[in-house]
Amino acid sequence: MSAKRSLDESAELAKKTWIEINGRAAKKNCQAFRKVIGPRVNPNQSSLQRAGSNGVKLWAVVKSNAYGHGLLAFSRAVERDVDGFCVDSVIEGIKLRRAGIKKFILVLGPTLPAPLREAGAYGITVSISNFDALKSLAAMKNRPAFHLKIDTGMHRQGFYLEDLPKVERALLRMKEKAAGIFTHFASAKDIHYPTYTEKQYSVFQEAVRALRRASLPEKTFIKHCAATGGVLVGGKYFEDAVRVGMGLYGYFPSPELKIRANAPKKFSLVPVLSWKAAVSEVKKLKPGDYIGYDLSERVSRPTTMAILPIGYWHGMPRSLSGKGKVWISGRLGKILGRVSMDLLVVDVTGIPCRAGDSAMLVGPESGVLADEIGEQAGTTHYEFLTRLNPLIERRVIH
Repeated sequence: MSAKRSLDESAELAKKTWIEINGRAAKKNCQAFRKVIGPRVNPNQSSLQRAGSNGVKLWAVVKSNAYGHGLLAFSRAVERDVDGFCVDSVIEGIKLRRAGIKKFILVLGPTLPAPLREAGAYGITVSISNFDALKSLAAMKNRPAFHLKIDTGMHRQGFYLEDLPKVERALLRMKEKAAGIFTHFASAKDIHYPTYTEKQYSVFQEAVRALRRASLPEKTFIKHCAATGGVLVGGKYFEDAVRVGMGLYGYFPSPELKIRANAPKKFSLVPVLSWKAAVSEVKKLKPGDYIGYDLSERVSRPTTMAILPIGYWHGMPRSLSGKGKVWISGRLGKILGRVSMDLLVVDVTGIPCRAGDSAMLVGPESGVLADEIGEQAGTTHYEFLTRLNPLIERRVIH
């Protein structure tokens, strides 16, 4: 090979495994949530026409590589159907801006002093959730727009209610006004324990009233507190915008919420992601043969196995060793032996299969879904999806 020719690892990987993002499914999910929260406000309408709409904004949460779906791939797929995006870091926001996305972007995570300056340059709104961040903001000449995060009971980021007088004084000294105020619910997806969410919402309303009385009396700032779970449990949590993450990817936050949403409202979602891999080899095993590390599985009958070039490095949970399922040639085959770092063995006895065939590791067509994988692996679909290796190519299909 020529010394000038470099190896393209991503191109080689793309032949082994890839992730497909269904653009139609993503659009359908956006439309489903839009139907729940109401139509968006048309800026060309008269004030009288707009009065009939609640005008709740739909923001797509695309943090952590869009929950494993690919930050740019997914964001481009839903850009026309949402009013803005929520990311974890300024870096993620800059990637969206450089990709040509002009809509509103809010950084939900903490922002260090240096990225604060970049946020302003790229028109990215940041979250201010502690006094150190407020101090860094005050020291800046050209400040980015910001939303204040209120800790109403999640006990992560955010100002407590008793912090607000000090926050208000700091804003007055800065001669700044927050562009928004928000909180995050700890257990909105738990329909059996709604009282904690109601308590958090009550604290949030008190915080809004406090800021209106003090530093922002003449300006209506944007308020938001509901994520996917908060949207599906009721309209009183909608406020001015909703931050929908898992729902736009086609999954419910919890099985109980899925049952509740499906029953009376006929509300349904379509999983957006399908993870596929090419079969690299097909081999025969004799009764008594062992498979993989630690001799973890032994076959008791003549067995045909397919070898897939993926493993836990790619995102397949090791805890699915010997029990997970893979869709090949229209049928499900069981994972045999240990899930290795870069290889997976599947029982394809009686299943037509040869090298080069496509196998589906997760996806709606296969019936193997991320929430079921999460449960079987002893974790959640949130963790499973976000751990899909970002080097795997995401391909948008329509």
